[in-house]
Amino acid sequence: MNSMRLIHILWCFNLYVACTFIQVSSEKNGNSNSSKCVYPAIYNFGDSNSDTGTVYATFTGVQSPNGISFFGNISGRASDGRLIIDFITEELKLPYLSAYLNSVGSNYRYGANFAVGGASIRPGGYSPFHLGLQVSQFILFKSHTKILFNQLSNNRTEPPLKSGLPGPEDFSKALYTIDIGQNDLAYGFRHTSEEQVQRSIPEILSQLSQAVKQLYNEGARVFWIHNTGPIGCLPFNYFSYEHKKGNLDANGCVKPQNKIAQEFNKKLKDQVSYLRRKLLQAKFTYVDMYKAKYELISNARSRGFVSLLDFCCGSYTGYRINCGTKEIINGTVNRNPCTNPSQHIIWDGIHYSQRANQLIAEKIIHGSFSDPPVPIGNACF
Repeated sequence: MNSMRLIHILWCFNLYVACTFIQVSSEKNGNSNSSKCVYPAIYNFGDSNSDTGTVYATFTGVQSPNGISFFGNISGRASDGRLIIDFITEELKLPYLSAYLNSVGSNYRYGANFAVGGASIRPGGYSPFHLGLQVSQFILFKSHTKILFNQLSNNRTEPPLKSGLPGPEDFSKALYTIDIGQNDLAYGFRHTSEEQVQRSIPEILSQLSQAVKQLYNEGARVFWIHNTGPIGCLPFNYFSYEHKKGNLDANGCVKPQNKIAQEFNKKLKDQVSYLRRKLLQAKFTYVDMYKAKYELISNARSRGFVSLLDFCCGSYTGYRINCGTKEIINGTVNRNPCTNPSQHIIWDGIHYSQRANQLIAEKIIHGSFSDPPVPIGNACF
C-alpha cells in the first residue's frame, strides 16, 4: 500500500514539474497572453488589397455594391466586406484604419492607411500613388500630427489623444504593414513581356528597400511584410491571357504569371533578410501570402466555394462589366452581384471576397505562413 502511495506522489510531482516547465517555456517564447505586443497604432502601405478608402475618397472609384456583406454601404474597399487588413486590426483589438486622404469621419488616433488601389512599388503603372509617395505622405502626416499634438498640449484646450491624433511616442511602437507589388507585375504583364517583368524585379525590390529604410529612419521598428499572391489565379488575368497549351495548372491558374510571382517572392524574402542584417533595431516578419492564398484556391471545393472563375460581381466574358457599373446588353441590365458572395473566393475578378479574406487572415495572423513563424501579436519580440 505504501509503495503504491509513493508511486502516486512521485507521478503527481513529475506532472507538476512538467507543467511548470511548459508554462515557463511558453512565456519565454512569447506565447503567453501577458507577453503579447501592444501596438498603439498600425500604419499600412499597399494597393487595393488593403485600401480602406483612398481610391474612393480621391477618385470615387469604389462604388456600390462593394461593402454589401458587412458595412451595408460603400466602405471604400474593393470587396463585398472586410479586407485582410481589417481582420488584422480586429485581431489586435484596434479600430479599422481610416484612409489617409479620406477627410470625412476619419480618426487617426490608432494609425492611418496609406494604401491606394492600383498602387505599385515603382512610379508609373495604374496609380500615381506609388510606395515612395505613400511613405512621403506618412512622413508629412507624422510631422503635422506632432506639431498639432504639441499645440494642443501647450494650449491645454482638450486632451491631445482625444483629438484623434496619435502620440509622438506611438510611431516607434506601432506596427508597419506592407502589402504591395502585385500591380508592378500586373502592369508589366499588360504592357511588356514576361521576360521584361522578370528582369525588372531587382529594381522593384530595391525601391521597396529604400521605402523601408525611410520608415526606419522615421522610427519604424516593427515590420509585417506580405509577399504577392498568385496573380495568375485572378479571373481577370485568366480571361485577358492568351492561352497556350500547358500554360494552365490544375486550378485554372496561368502558370507563367504565377512562376514570375514566385520568383518575385523569393527575391523579396532575400531582401527582407538583407534588411534584417542592416536595420538591427527593427523586427521583420515576412508573410507568405502566396502560399496562404494558393492553398485556399486549391481547396476551394472542400471549403464550400464555387469555381474560381465564377466570381461574384462584374463580368469579363463577352463584355467587360466592372463591379458597380450599370450596363445594358441586349436589353438586359447587368449590375447586381451574385446572391451569396460567401460562396466565391473572388469578388470582382481581381479582389477577394470577405469570406476568402477572413480565411486567409486566419492562416497568417497566427504565424503559420511567416518567417519567423510568429503570430502577429508577437512580431515585436
